[in-house]
Amino acid sequence: MTPLPEPFSALSPGRFNGKVVLVTGAAQGIGQRVAERIGAEGGTVVLVDRSELAEQVADGINEHVAKNGSEGSASAVTGVDLEQFAGAELAVSETLQRHGRADILVNNVGGAILMRPFEHFDAEQIQKEINRSLFPTLWMCRAVLPTMLEAGSGTIVNVSSNATRGINRVPYSAAKGGVNGITQALAMETAGRGIRVMATAPGGTEAPPRKVQRGPGPEGEQEQAWVKDVVDQVTESTFFKRYGTLDEQAAPIVFLASDEASYMTGSVIQVSGGDMG
Repeated sequence: MTPLPEPFSALSPGRFNGKVVLVTGAAQGIGQRVAERIGAEGGTVVLVDRSELAEQVADGINEHVAKNGSEGSASAVTGVDLEQFAGAELAVSETLQRHGRADILVNNVGGAILMRPFEHFDAEQIQKEINRSLFPTLWMCRAVLPTMLEAGSGTIVNVSSNATRGINRVPYSAAKGGVNGITQALAMETAGRGIRVMATAPGGTEAPPRKVQRGPGPEGEQEQAWVKDVVDQVTESTFFKRYGTLDEQAAPIVFLASDEASYMTGSVIQVSGGDMG
């Protein structure tokens, strides 16, 4: 079992009571913190991830809920490949089988695999970046849409990035630009049918070392220098000259997912210390 989450900066107890919430990429990082927070605020959370570590996170949420007496609960759907539509369909069908509905979807899967100037990406590497950071959001939106349309209500929050403008991540930037496009077009298409679609665009975020790596990591001095260039650019572009925290990223996502944001749709909210990307 993963340790219980650290105390949150602020909570709204009961804000998600009675809501069924899918969170993808929930085994670590921003997705884990979002799932923990929604569970602590009363939501029935389904953690979706390739990694079985999501099961441990769900156990930690349930222990936290029991300790604090909230109405939340958590379970996990693991081993699903959201880069394929079949994986997204499985995640949604498992949720419907367990809980009968899906009120909220938080799409968090994604992240740059390599950081290097564009001319140093080959075709296969470019395709992997797009598969990783665009298709999980696209497929999950499509998979959850029928049940939300049938219910006449639903909320989708996509986690994009302010790296749509930045160095050494052109394929990732293209994928996140696609996430922004999905957000805005789907919001316009479905608002009249009771569905809200929003996104946040996180900047650089401090997080514990990844438990499951996205790729092989930088190899050699040149690769490490390209990564450092990205870190320096991201840090210097913020007004605060620092990375954000997991709580600072999770809080806006959770707000947008809640009924408190009922008059917000179609927007991509920058959460990047003033760096508009």
